[in-house]
Amino acid sequence: MSSIALNRQHARWYELIPHPVQLALVRAVSEGIRFPVVPAGRRSGKTERFKRFIAKEAMRNPDELYFVAAPTRDQVKKIYWDDMKKLTLSAAHDKKPSESDLKIFMPNGSEIHLIGLDKPERIEGIPWTGGGIDEIADIKGHAWESHILPALNTVNPTRPHYRAFCWLLGVPDGLNHYYKMAKYAENSGDKEWGLFHWKSSEILPKDVIDSAKRQMSKQQFQQEFEASFETATGRIYSDYSNDNHTTATIEPHEQLLWMHDQNYTPLSSSVAVMRNSDVLILDEIVLISAVSRQSALEFIDKFKDHNNKNVIIYGDPAGRAGEKHGQESAYTSMEDELRKAGWKFERRVKSKHPAIKDRQNAVRAKIKTTSGEIGLYVNPKTAPWSNEGLSTVQLKDGSTFLEDESNEYQHITTAIGYFIAYEFPVRKPILSIPVHFAI
Repeated sequence: MSSIALNRQHARWYELIPHPVQLALVRAVSEGIRFPVVPAGRRSGKTERFKRFIAKEAMRNPDELYFVAAPTRDQVKKIYWDDMKKLTLSAAHDKKPSESDLKIFMPNGSEIHLIGLDKPERIEGIPWTGGGIDEIADIKGHAWESHILPALNTVNPTRPHYRAFCWLLGVPDGLNHYYKMAKYAENSGDKEWGLFHWKSSEILPKDVIDSAKRQMSKQQFQQEFEASFETATGRIYSDYSNDNHTTATIEPHEQLLWMHDQNYTPLSSSVAVMRNSDVLILDEIVLISAVSRQSALEFIDKFKDHNNKNVIIYGDPAGRAGEKHGQESAYTSMEDELRKAGWKFERRVKSKHPAIKDRQNAVRAKIKTTSGEIGLYVNPKTAPWSNEGLSTVQLKDGSTFLEDESNEYQHITTAIGYFIAYEFPVRKPILSIPVHFAI
């Protein structure tokens, strides 16, 4: 046993801010609450409290089986594995943790298993003492009733009256299964359930919160840092308004930015320019039952008098199909026409699609940040489809992020999203937290 390694692991048990709701959460299981529901803000301590709770339970109680779960194996390993080894002081254990199975073996015979719930049945078949699930809003909605709850209700013949506990941690993500859990915990009167909620601002320094507000849309900030269950219905870009309108038009010298969604009908693309850090969508090309080569011919004719014959192309990664095998793709067909017409071009298309939520949040943050900064403008006369799309596109019924494709304007907002997600991706603020604010 390395004393240096053990000392480092001891140091992981730094002091936390004594937040009253968090302290009540730590007591919850001992007070009979099997299912603490914990929708709390990002970086506000919910995961840290759970890590320490499970570590203490495993150290204190012999011959018990605990689980730590997340939507995928990679997630649970990234979020928990190194910390759980430190918090359980594994450097002092005779039996070392299993790196392949993600199991920690305590000297008292207890075990901690890390589980990815992309296959929810992985949690079945073991008489658990208890555990918790992180990012539960991203778990498949049916997994709780079909796999997880039955596993937790499995009776151990040696302890017929015992029922396993499970912390349910996450950030709100619309009116989905996690929302229903939270409302049940809050309103049902079921003594096995309890709701524990706090905001990031109650834990993190003010400058960190202010930084997040400057970078994120109001909806994303409320969801991620205030743990507010935002409605899953209605407009996707609810902050888009007349404040985002402009009467500006494209100047002959300006660099053109051309963004695409490679849908067959309507084949939709927007044309924008950048002025300082603001995006101005000032034109568009929308063709019914057309192919990309026809869109290029339309672009060449529309901008034949534009002085700056250079265009940057953004769009759907699916439009690259065939290129690996030397075949013509949607982009190469457009580029052939541009080249013949004397245009220079640069393609900025990622190798794979951005996550839909990331694309939407990038657009929201450009429309209007929490602190009120607007960075996206549309001329509704010269780019009417772009304006109508940002004004009307909604979520698919029952979904927290999938877009209603029955709205014909959805394709042009997707095109706008590809551009903004490429040039202005929303990154979670890097939270550098001083020791006295440790969570």
